[in-house]
Amino acid sequence: MADPKKQEKDYTKEVDALLPEVQSLAKAGKLQDALDKIYVLEKQTRNASDMKSTTRLVKEASELCYQARNFEALNNNISTLCKKHGQLKASIQALVEQAMGWLEDIRKTEGTEKWLELIETLRTVTEGKIFLETPRARITLLLAHYHESLANAPSATPASRKEALQLASDLLSDLQVETYSSMDRREKTEFLEEQMRLLIALARLKDSELGQDGKRDSIGGGESEWVRVRVGGRKVNEEFLKDKANEDLKLKYYDMMIQYALYQSAYLDAAKYYYKVWETPSIKEDVDGRGREALEHIVYYIVLAPHDNEQSDMLHRLFIDPALSKLELHYALVKCFTTPELMRWPGIEQIYGPHLQKTSVFSSPKLWEDLHTRVIEHNIRIVSQYYTRITLTRLTSLLDLTQQQTEEILCRLVVSGTVWARIDRPAGIINFRKSRSAEDVMNDWSSDMQRLLGLVEKTWMGVNAAQAAQSRAVKAAS
Repeated sequence: MADPKKQEKDYTKEVDALLPEVQSLAKAGKLQDALDKIYVLEKQTRNASDMKSTTRLVKEASELCYQARNFEALNNNISTLCKKHGQLKASIQALVEQAMGWLEDIRKTEGTEKWLELIETLRTVTEGKIFLETPRARITLLLAHYHESLANAPSATPASRKEALQLASDLLSDLQVETYSSMDRREKTEFLEEQMRLLIALARLKDSELGQDGKRDSIGGGESEWVRVRVGGRKVNEEFLKDKANEDLKLKYYDMMIQYALYQSAYLDAAKYYYKVWETPSIKEDVDGRGREALEHIVYYIVLAPHDNEQSDMLHRLFIDPALSKLELHYALVKCFTTPELMRWPGIEQIYGPHLQKTSVFSSPKLWEDLHTRVIEHNIRIVSQYYTRITLTRLTSLLDLTQQQTEEILCRLVVSGTVWARIDRPAGIINFRKSRSAEDVMNDWSSDMQRLLGLVEKTWMGVNAAQAAQSRAVKAAS
């Protein structure tokens, strides 16, 4: 492909005269003779940089092959013309776009085999050409969907299903669409989401093979695919998704990010993604449908998330949201976690268990056990606020656990920095307050004395002001 240069000659008249002639030859069954005549004139127009005439000729050559249903000649014609020395970029682009317009018809009338041949031809001629990066991406997407359909076919074996899905994912993942300047933002986002969707499907397939004999990839499962899902998620511009016209892309994106967060057991992230979904106008307006479902899932995952500053802040902001008060059960559950009081697990299980265990979230034994753990951790934090020291036996009874379970959970909270505690095992006493140095005690005493003197001074000034006001009143009366 040569750089654009000034047109040396206009071959419009010659092209106008040639086209009826080659069309007559093609109708008479002399397709090759017609193509040869086109190639002769095409070389002249190309060397003269007559872009308009060259484009007309290359498109006419492909049109004649297509009308003759000679798809072998069509593929050869496209490959040959695109590889010509000094071929004009605009002509190649027009030729590729023309052939892409025939793909659907060829698949319906000629079958998948001819369709695949043309797909591969177009992928070959567009490879490495920046000005054709968008058409190549669209063609590759069609091919990836084809291989995905093979994976989902009822007759597919586990091995063939995995191979087809792997190929589909690899085809799309090789496209760095985030760098394409010729592709608009919406289409670019759609491609990124398709990459993520196929990666998730492949990851779940590999995860299902964990523990199966004879599966070489079963050791790591789909871990590498999940990592690439997260990387792909960072390429999507979340500000762009806030546009009302892109709500469908937004919901699809956050649905996949929720799947990733749940795979990682990152419940706080899942809650934040559900919050993004709930903020979507169309979802929030559906109070009894998708809006209610999103809000319920925010509650489920925020209470499942381990306690930290971010989780506590989101939990308290959710508690004061007027929308939550309309969900009585969920409001009461959040209130339990925001109130500095002990929650006895048997009571929580009795009140909330029948409803929660029917949901898709807590039907999983792991997540139900995680909720039990969060209740215990909440209770330990409350105990640490009200008790300086407590016996291990008493704490065990408050938590409704065995002594070993109490020690394990307490140690985990101490290691994570959630609470400070020391266990005196021989005495069976837990200390929730650090031993203080003399310097710390003196600093606190000094601070307390400053506050006391400040109060005394403020009171003295108030008394003086009252006395002055009284004396003025007495003088005025006299």
